Amino acid sequence: MRQQVITAADLSRADVNRVLDRAAEIADDPGAVDDRLAGEVVALCFFEPSTRTRMSFETATHRLGGDVVDMGTPEESSVAKGESLADTVRVVDGYADAIVLRHPREGAATLAAEFVDAPLVNAGDGAGHHPTQTLLDLYTMRSTVGLDGVTVGVMGDLKYGRTVHSLATALTAFDVDQHFVSPESLQLPPGVRLDLHDAGATVREHTDLEAVLSELDALYVTRIQRERFPDESAYREVAGQYRIDAATLEAARDDMVVMHPLPRIDEIAPDVDDTDHAVYFRQAHNGVPVRMALLDLMLADDQGGEWE
Repeated sequence: MRQQVITAADLSRADVNRVLDRAAEIADDPGAVDDRLAGEVVALCFFEPSTRTRMSFETATHRLGGDVVDMGTPEESSVAKGESLADTVRVVDGYADAIVLRHPREGAATLAAEFVDAPLVNAGDGAGHHPTQTLLDLYTMRSTVGLDGVTVGVMGDLKYGRTVHSLATALTAFDVDQHFVSPESLQLPPGVRLDLHDAGATVREHTDLEAVLSELDALYVTRIQRERFPDESAYREVAGQYRIDAATLEAARDDMVVMHPLPRIDEIAPDVDDTDHAVYFRQAHNGVPVRMALLDLMLADDQGGEWE
């Protein structure tokens, strides 16, 4: 099986469908995968805060019958003594059968993968990529509106939002029209835009949601990434500019879904929660079967062969 999952570009359309199909099987019959990872140890190395990703990977491992070792916070580890990322992962590589890494520096997962033999999964690297979030996003999308012949809008912080970068990349493998809505200061980074063009995608950018809302099958909302801004004043200039509520969605299609990687701050009003559009909590729950599927395919799959 594939040894590393660093960016969404590492996964072909066939790879994605294989993970999503396996996740659907697991969701339908969770008991069928009991003990699939018996005797396997998954190490969680999170160098920045996490709730959903950390807990869903831990839950996924336990539900597969595996064990988890957790590095804890950087302040509780040898990182506080100045240990390098390379040395940390080399040590952890001797303790675990797979490593799940989150780090505030873009490119950290790529660097770490050079120093380990165990399968490594990028659980978010700064403003870079978050491929397992993308897998659960695609699973949610496929189960609600589909992944071919649909129109998707992505709104919010497109510059620093790693979930956006990963999702936009993955959607190029499907028949999806993508629209990007943000303030000019938070548009897609040039490198991401170029990658999308190279993959054959048409990048349509807007500063106003109303211009495209009625066309969308799915609206993917993201928070403004406060922790990535170079200074507080730059954050305050754009905070709160892009917010939706139930009234906003009156112009949307009845079957359009609203997604969000969470946590939300104020970009989705609570009154959206009670509408048929809201699927973001279901989206978060999908993280468990999707990450179970990924770990199962990486560590316990008995079909042999490589991913495409």
